[in-house]
Amino acid sequence: MTASAPVATLADAPEQCSAELQLTALAALCKASADPLRLQVLRVLRKDSFGVSELCALFGIRQPALSHHLKVMASAGLVATRREGNSIFYRRSELGQRPELEALQSRIFETVDGIELPAPVKEGLQQLYRQREENSRDFFRDNAHKFRQQQDLIASYGQYADTVAQVLAEAPLANFHTALEVGPGDGAFLEQLSPRFKRVVALDNAVTMLDQAREHVAKAGLDNVEFIHGDTATRKLQGLQADCVVINMVLHHTPSPGQVIRDAASHLAPGGMLLVTDLCSHDQGWARENCGDLWLGFDPQDLGHWAAETGLTDIASVYLAQRNGFQVQVRLFGHLTAKEGSKL
Repeated sequence: MTASAPVATLADAPEQCSAELQLTALAALCKASADPLRLQVLRVLRKDSFGVSELCALFGIRQPALSHHLKVMASAGLVATRREGNSIFYRRSELGQRPELEALQSRIFETVDGIELPAPVKEGLQQLYRQREENSRDFFRDNAHKFRQQQDLIASYGQYADTVAQVLAEAPLANFHTALEVGPGDGAFLEQLSPRFKRVVALDNAVTMLDQAREHVAKAGLDNVEFIHGDTATRKLQGLQADCVVINMVLHHTPSPGQVIRDAASHLAPGGMLLVTDLCSHDQGWARENCGDLWLGFDPQDLGHWAAETGLTDIASVYLAQRNGFQVQVRLFGHLTAKEGSKL
């Protein structure tokens, strides 16, 4: 008598279904990464997010063709999307979304990051960043005289200043020698920093805004504030080690927010902390033209991810809802453990 084949039961169905789904997901991931152009896109998305039109310009490809590639990559979990007004921006997907594929996805990212981008793509990236920065700088040059009015359209300084000051006051800083504020606006928050630190450095890439901050400081009688014209990559910051770096409502005006956070973290002294205030993601596209915004806010995970890349931990987070529908996030990052941070 020959043995009969095993009979499938209902109990076997979940396991079979799970295995089939895993195989399908694995096949999709392999297929999505088996293309030189897609791998270059992943390399470009290493530390930033880009719109479809920007990626088309970088790679010299028409939008329908690139959109097809991006759709395949998104379906496989390699890239994630975020809508900003009428535009869709792409970034790499976070690891851990599909645990069974995380090791392979991580290896793909690691491998493409080790490949040098073609010279035309590298130059295109630099040109794109220069254009973003120029657009932002021109806006503040032309609108410095109505800075507060522009700011009040979304979130006025008074609506978040007290919370930022409280987070700063409760931050377990190791020392209080030097503070750096990136993009001090009209200088209002420098009044919070000046009494707490022996030395305060105000950095801005717009001369007109720096002049406003300098005037504000003079009227307030603050004598420990220095002013530097430039961005976070300027050599003028060489050697600066700050016990606290403050970035209030600035990142959504910068060409590469992740790079700004990396630059800021590089200037932290041992035990130093990074205090960031910015908008949460929103869909109010009018903010680009009326307020000079390059980004429509940020998902809290984005800020956490950029900070984690530099070795910083999320120590404290406060979220403020505005009457006009916007939401402000106040984030404190440092080298404390999550357990220590929970005590704040």
